[in-house]
Amino acid sequence: MSIIEEKSFDIRYTRLEDGAFLKKWLLEKGMLDHFSMDGEKEVDEMLKIWLGFSRYKSSLTACYKGVPCGIATLFLMPYIKLVHHSLVYLVVDPQMQRKKVGTSLLKNIEHLGKNYFRFEKLGFEVFGDGEIKHLLEKHEYKKIYSQKRYVKCGENSYKDRSYYEKKFIAGKKDDA
Repeated sequence: MSIIEEKSFDIRYTRLEDGAFLKKWLLEKGMLDHFSMDGEKEVDEMLKIWLGFSRYKSSLTACYKGVPCGIATLFLMPYIKLVHHSLVYLVVDPQMQRKKVGTSLLKNIEHLGKNYFRFEKLGFEVFGDGEIKHLLEKHEYKKIYSQKRYVKCGENSYKDRSYYEKKFIAGKKDDA
């Protein structure tokens, strides 16, 4: 399958039942290389947090032909000093990568963050040589810092982390 037009996707708020798809994608070979999680137990713990944001309508699911194929979530901060920004997690079904699903989710989660939650900036953690960095750079995210050996993954194995951020112009709303 080649690139699919963005118009063929349905973007909706994430539901708790989308967690089964998210878990399946994360546990596919090589996917956890791009996250700080290691193994099914850590994925299960993270899913509780991740899907919990769906109750605040800060998570979006992309569907193709009615089937979830990607999820982007704004991790809301409970502290008043931090409510102006959010960390974002974005995952696309490995079978649907490079088909504009990530681009569509990124545009929609930015719109939600900027216009509904009124965030001034969004940030992404990129672990290892995460493929998402190319998408982020294309959409004007800047690398703020990198940390070597940030997460320990095994006896003598570590992942580096880079942090990418995009600031929004105050008072400027999306056209979308």
